[in-house]
Amino acid sequence: MKRHLFLVGGWASLAVGAIGAFLPLLPTVPLVILAAFCFARSSPQLEAWLLSHPAFGHHIIAWREKGAISRKGKIAAIIAFAFSIVLALLFAPWPWMMAPIIAAAVGGSWIWTRPEG
Repeated sequence: MKRHLFLVGGWASLAVGAIGAFLPLLPTVPLVILAAFCFARSSPQLEAWLLSHPAFGHHIIAWREKGAISRKGKIAAIIAFAFSIVLALLFAPWPWMMAPIIAAAVGGSWIWTRPEG
């Protein structure tokens, strides 16, 4: 049963990550890394496919080995945070406009302190 739940979780993460490739506020690479985590516990073939994927394989390996995020990924995350803050300031009422600002401060500082890989 546990294996099946990880398999479903892996496919769900991969599906949402694929949607995130087209929507600017959904993070693709973290969801693909989560899919690899789930596939490692449910399907070695799918995990191997993700690890050898030309676009995502090196991100997954860098994260597993060093907890590393590429400079390009860090910059993309900061841009997405900035975009979210601008949208919140334009459209969200007080105090809800503070949520993206707090998330950006916490998440952005954590992302920026990760090693680069």
